[in-house]
Amino acid sequence: MDILFTICGRAGSKGFKNKNLKEMNGVPLVFYTLATICLYMDLHPENLVNVAVNTDSQPLMDLIRRQGALSDVQFIERKAELAGDKVAKVDVIKDTYHLLDKAYDAVIDLDITSPLRMVADVENIIDVYRSNGCYELVVSVAPARRSPYFNMVEKKKDFYRKICESNFATRQETPEAFELNASIYAYRPSFLDTDFSDSILDHRCGISIMKDYLVLDIDSEEDFQMMETLHRHYIKHEDGIREVFEYAKKFVV
Repeated sequence: MDILFTICGRAGSKGFKNKNLKEMNGVPLVFYTLATICLYMDLHPENLVNVAVNTDSQPLMDLIRRQGALSDVQFIERKAELAGDKVAKVDVIKDTYHLLDKAYDAVIDLDITSPLRMVADVENIIDVYRSNGCYELVVSVAPARRSPYFNMVEKKKDFYRKICESNFATRQETPEAFELNASIYAYRPSFLDTDFSDSILDHRCGISIMKDYLVLDIDSEEDFQMMETLHRHYIKHEDGIREVFEYAKKFVV
């Protein structure tokens, strides 16, 4: 299987300045992603793997170059029209894939700000991707803590009501719901070859379930602090997260 792993990181971030350059528990965030890829490659030598980083951040490129485990990382300069904070990430991934001009069986995007991700999570999303050829993409999710049928509301005219109208008496009765955790996306190359302007979730999408780590997006200093605290806990209590942490530490010079 030929796999392209993409890593996308903008230089700017309105919510949390320079978040892609931050260190979590003594290790740059991007090193956790690189460590996950290396561990996956060690476990699956039968696969041909390429890694591409799409960024407009010179410091991020310099940081990645300083580690020696992945010497053949390909850097793609982020186009100006794809550097805004309203650009869909899939457009950046699509551009990266097309610029490399090589045939792949899968394009897997790993988010930089996801240190609570294990190699098993990457293996699982690839297994789901391969198990159903009808899926145009597979996204990582966690079981939702709230249900739009029971305890999530939105403003409708002058009042606030449940997002999905229902008469369920308890949350346990509601349809199963999931939250996207933005950690891993697996795209079929044929899907990236098409023109689409709607949401990727409007297409033939599958899911890969990850453990619920409160589904934190690092968009503020407070988010980062909470994630770092959780990370310290799981390093001690989750073998897969500790494995990535120990490997990522090897990259630190």
